[in-house]
Amino acid sequence: MVFHHIPPRKHPTGKARYEGRPGILLLNLGTPEDTGYRAVRRYLSEFLSDRRVIEGSPLLWQPILQGVVLTVRPGKSGKAYARIWDKSNNESPLRGYTRRQADGLRARFEADDVPVVWGMRYGTPSVASGVRELLELGCDRILAMPLYPQYSATTTATANDQLFRALMKLRNQPAVRTLPPFPDNASYIAALAGSVRKALATLDTPPQMLVASFHGLPKDYVDKGDSYLAECQRTVKALREALGMDEQTLPLTFQSRFGPTKWLEPYTAPFIAALPARGVKRIAVITPGFITDCIETLDEIGNEVCEDFIKAGGEEFTLIPCLNDSAEAVTVLEQLARNELAGWL
Repeated sequence: MVFHHIPPRKHPTGKARYEGRPGILLLNLGTPEDTGYRAVRRYLSEFLSDRRVIEGSPLLWQPILQGVVLTVRPGKSGKAYARIWDKSNNESPLRGYTRRQADGLRARFEADDVPVVWGMRYGTPSVASGVRELLELGCDRILAMPLYPQYSATTTATANDQLFRALMKLRNQPAVRTLPPFPDNASYIAALAGSVRKALATLDTPPQMLVASFHGLPKDYVDKGDSYLAECQRTVKALREALGMDEQTLPLTFQSRFGPTKWLEPYTAPFIAALPARGVKRIAVITPGFITDCIETLDEIGNEVCEDFIKAGGEEFTLIPCLNDSAEAVTVLEQLARNELAGWL
């Protein structure tokens, strides 16, 4: 059998052109459909059954998950979601911000004829539905953009895993590129620094400390080779330089610890709760591991950690919003996308 090379068709300008076109798929974590027990339980079951998230043996973990955890936790998490739920659109902030990020990025690529869609690793819209939508739009190349600045197997890798699972079911697969982590990307750091300056400009008195809180990770995962800790440190180092701060005025902490194992330290909640006793009573908190505000930022930090800080004697607590669907956020995503689309546009 003889295979012949078929060159890309020629554009009227004489430049080579592909038969199809590239498309962009934004990938985020996911969210329950509503705040009710069943919806939250369904979401948590999918999330906490992911072997990238819980690496222990399913034979040991699943009875605990399906028994104790999913009996108790959906009610507690549902109440937390209810505190931040966007009632006007009946959706979580994470879903709304991700959709509007895709809308903003789509407008930036309209002249390039590059469609932009979005999908969730857990829940809906699914990653597979995003792939199908791009294929139906005539895309033969896909840039998948996991919206995680710092790499972890529990976030970036599992999002890519889900993309590859969808591709495994296709007879004709598109070419695929995946966005690498961007912990100290210049535009990302500039946007973070700008968000800090903008938020602090609204305060009568500047905070004594700006705490950077990242989602936690079991220490064992890092010991096995996950690069997450090093990349969180790169982000904070770059942000300190951009803001003219040091380790004392911009410390690094980790939130959302789950289970009995040792996680990355220091833990955000006890670290912040101990600050008033040290004379630090005015603080701001930024969450640079999250592109969009979600339950971990708005409720865990904005409600729970804030409440503990005030109870401990704190006087002023400011939560710096994530980049969300701001023009600055869309600019970061556009620059990242254009870098990865080199040769495809």
